Amino acid sequence: MNALKVLALLLIVGGVLGLIYHRFSYTRETHATDIGSLHLAVSNTKSIDVPDWVGVGAIVAGAALLIFGSQSKP
Repeated sequence: MNALKVLALLLIVGGVLGLIYHRFSYTRETHATDIGSLHLAVSNTKSIDVPDWVGVGAIVAGAALLIFGSQSKP
């Protein structure tokens, strides 16, 4: 499998996951301070909404890469 097919499959899978879940969140831990053996840290949870058009666009782009990417080779 070449890199173009891998990229196309990743776009399709990412688009399907975006349509299924609509949102993903991640936690970012920032180091605040260390005072002796006391460790203070702050965790921020961020959430990102994925619009439907982004998921559909990723699926269409991945499918186009699979279909037309293989035709460009002589």
